[in-house]
Amino acid sequence: MNETPSPDQSDQPVDGLDAFKSAFRRHAAGVSIVTSLLPDGRPTGFTATSLASLAAVPPLATFNMARVSSSWPAMTVGNSVAIHMLGPRSRHLAERMAADHDLRFEGDHWRPGPGGVPILDEATAWMIGRIVEVHPVHNNAIVVVEIEDGRLGEPDEALLYHERQYHRPNELG
Repeated sequence: MNETPSPDQSDQPVDGLDAFKSAFRRHAAGVSIVTSLLPDGRPTGFTATSLASLAAVPPLATFNMARVSSSWPAMTVGNSVAIHMLGPRSRHLAERMAADHDLRFEGDHWRPGPGGVPILDEATAWMIGRIVEVHPVHNNAIVVVEIEDGRLGEPDEALLYHERQYHRPNELG
């Protein structure tokens, strides 16, 4: 049944960049964290909502990032990354890794994993992979990772990013 939208449900006109930003704020996305080591060996990482599976054979994943990110120098072909999936119990990690980059690895919420790549505690799952391709697009890039190893953590509900906040799916109801 098609219903005519009421005046308060009508389309809200937005143009260009505003349309893009407004539309993607309404697009709920899963939350992950990507960690790696900078060329000088320091840990780096960021919260990502662009994680996607690319292929099962070989196991490939992609994520997008800004090339001005403090983690950008670690995104080179051949470098290892850890991709962490999060649930509501690990929401604090998403918030920490989206905040001041100088404070992201202060504390005991992580440990060195395979090859020294930072592994975050409380992730519902994590995967280690090697960057196989980096595709710059304007001021951003698409990073392709071949997954080599991984572990499952404690099960948890999904964590979604929607309207600039982290939510459990039932909170969006």
